[in-house]
Amino acid sequence: MNKIQEFNELHSSKELLFLGNAWDLLSALSLEKAGFKAIGTTSWGIANSIGLRDGELIDFERHLGIIKTIVDNVKIPVSADIEAGYSEDPSKIIHHVLRTADVGVAGINIEDSLKKSNGLREISLHCNLLEKIRIALDHHGYKDFYINARTDTYFQKENPLMETIERAQAYVDSGASGIFVPGLKEHSEIKEITMNVNAPLNVLSLPGLTNCHQLQELGVRRFSFGNALSDTVISYLEKKVGELIELKDTSLLYEW
Repeated sequence: MNKIQEFNELHSSKELLFLGNAWDLLSALSLEKAGFKAIGTTSWGIANSIGLRDGELIDFERHLGIIKTIVDNVKIPVSADIEAGYSEDPSKIIHHVLRTADVGVAGINIEDSLKKSNGLREISLHCNLLEKIRIALDHHGYKDFYINARTDTYFQKENPLMETIERAQAYVDSGASGIFVPGLKEHSEIKEITMNVNAPLNVLSLPGLTNCHQLQELGVRRFSFGNALSDTVISYLEKKVGELIELKDTSLLYEW
């Protein structure tokens, strides 16, 4: 079984897929060692690790190099967060998807947010893009490559539920393997989406939305924590180096 097949099976197994989010090789190795069955990269965490903000400000080749380093050094499947594809040109986005598949990832997250303006890509345009991505992947030998279609309706819309379902259904019909809805939090809305969308639903950890077992009961198939772990690590690091310079005493480095 190859990594793509393995990753697909993790979405249909009895147990919800708890996906660990990595931003560099050390975090990826730590997640693997802890027992996570798959890793998703976090574009936010990767950007922060090199002093940038999220939002496709990092050079694509540099971003891809970090993803490749992770893939080359872990044994579990890796899914790459490529934001909106690092371009507004559909042909270039498809090229970036294929380049990402070539480094050995088992899937991608790709979102419908616009990067150079507010709003979401029109449904028909995004569906057309997803169709072309799926065709290109199949043509290049990446059958069943996992396309996790992220929709940012809950970040950008006032009453997002119905549009989320509409977009999710359309994205699945256009070749998406699963749907990712960050910002989705209400249990009743999660349940409604899982009942109306014929594909695995991925939700993002938020305060008050943290328990894998509860989410599995609602029909969620994949749960990830995005940049929350990287933010926690960065916050801890800043706190400790601040204490070092304030106290001029390294004893705190040996306290556990």
